[in-house]
Amino acid sequence: MVDACETMPKADTIKLRNKHIGKSCQLFYRSDPLKIVRGQGQYMYDEQGARYLDCINNVAHVGHCHPKVVEAGTRQLATLSTNNRFLHDELVQCAQTLAAKMPGNLSVCYFVNSGSEANDLALRLARQHTGRHEVITLDHAYHGHVSAVMDISPYKFNQPGGDPKPDFVHVAPCPDVYRGKYRDCDYPDGTDLGQLYADEVQRLLDRSPAGVAAFIAESLQSCGGQIIPPAGYFQKVYDAVRKAGGVTIADEVQVGFGRIGTHYWAFEPHGIVPDIVTVAKPMGNGHPVGAVVTTPEIAESFAATGVCYFNTYGGNPVSCAIANAVMRVIDEERLQENALRVGRYLLEQSRALAYEYQLVGDVRGTGLFVGIELVADRQRRLPATRAAKAVVERMKTVHRILVSSDGPDDNVVKLKPPMVFTAENADEFLYAIRECLTYLEQQQKESSAAAPEVANAPVRVTHPLATGGILQPSPISRGQRDTSTLIKSI
Repeated sequence: MVDACETMPKADTIKLRNKHIGKSCQLFYRSDPLKIVRGQGQYMYDEQGARYLDCINNVAHVGHCHPKVVEAGTRQLATLSTNNRFLHDELVQCAQTLAAKMPGNLSVCYFVNSGSEANDLALRLARQHTGRHEVITLDHAYHGHVSAVMDISPYKFNQPGGDPKPDFVHVAPCPDVYRGKYRDCDYPDGTDLGQLYADEVQRLLDRSPAGVAAFIAESLQSCGGQIIPPAGYFQKVYDAVRKAGGVTIADEVQVGFGRIGTHYWAFEPHGIVPDIVTVAKPMGNGHPVGAVVTTPEIAESFAATGVCYFNTYGGNPVSCAIANAVMRVIDEERLQENALRVGRYLLEQSRALAYEYQLVGDVRGTGLFVGIELVADRQRRLPATRAAKAVVERMKTVHRILVSSDGPDDNVVKLKPPMVFTAENADEFLYAIRECLTYLEQQQKESSAAAPEVANAPVRVTHPLATGGILQPSPISRGQRDTSTLIKSI
């Protein structure tokens, strides 16, 4: 194990970043950024050797610097690194393993460097196969940063300063039953909320002037706030899209490779088989590699254009050797089973927070994919944006635990840690978040006593991970104050 080290003082690193790195390239903890110099397992270390529990990193899927992954990449890098237009065993073995883990007829692979590239290519495949161009996406979705997928990512184009939504993109409501268009609290028990949300997609299909090429959705929305779709939703949507002549794309970039515990892919519990699946992030454990997996029929349509597809680095021997090692480690170390076991414990204990703290409105998740939604008023489910920001900061500064917040109102504390996360790590997180929530509720009481009236000015969202914009307050009666206006930055 190497010692934590740095080649220059942190202040000099910050100066060089400010000078040479674009201002739009965001940092975690912008006001007091971390300088991370080493990672091991579920931990990261700063330049002074301080250890942080990593609850953010769904990229270091099998743990930071896993020795088997490092060895595989090092060995292949010392042997050969070239493009994929030569025969190589690592490439075909990686494709074979991916196809074997997919259901149905998903058996043809294209290798890329990132999730953005994967989703871009998936759109090309869908459009070529259907001869159409229009796409249905979900509100708050994020599918990448290249131009084609920015067009289908409301998480990006709805930001202040974002480009307007193209006419060929249709946005369906996010199937969020807690604070979405159709909330569970607004309907009798037993109401099929999945059908209500699926009907919204059907209406877009019916109104499409030229027909829809594809419906694309993250199997579980992450940037959208750790959303778990209602039962039956995806089945109904997939049936409707296919009946209308479109194809279905499952974006597994953030949630694939066993993270949900019960299955290897997050679309599987929904009883569906997509036409195209995109994977990336966890596939390389931090190394840039991704893939698109589709059916022979769609692959044949793509080949029929006569335009050859190649990707200089996608599928190179080093990337494939690393991806193969990652998938072997998941199986050998039973990390999917670990995600199921530890995730159930974490989710069960996190749900208990709602009985202790009024700030906790909803806790949802599966496996090592958990969201804790903070609200200012449970009855109206008002977002507690500043409270989430305060939790993120205090978890870092006081407890040395790294979490993030997200969702359309940036009020969902997210956990998606490396898959080697343990029950002891879960206990450490739970102890820390209880302390943070206790601290914040005490602040709320003190603020309420000192300031009986709450200012009615808009609250600007300033969290370094926030999507931006202004949160407009609703009229709140005394005793039902929005804690987001009361809790100051820590």
